[in-house]
Amino acid sequence: MDFKSLEKQALNLPAQERAKLAHELLSSLDTLNPSEREQLWLEEAERRASQLDSGEVSLVPGDEVASKARQLLR
Repeated sequence: MDFKSLEKQALNLPAQERAKLAHELLSSLDTLNPSEREQLWLEEAERRASQLDSGEVSLVPGDEVASKARQLLR
């Protein structure tokens, strides 16, 4: 399975299962040394900045994110 297929499936999970998956994935990074972890975060930041610059994604206002999060947690 390629990354995009896996990502699509993960994003279709219910919120609680996505949160658990996110926790497990982030926990798996604990085996990295600090410089490896920092490099991965830098690459992720560059990827996200590139997506913003290209218009592939757009920013969502913080109050909108908070409102949606509250709805999901109900």
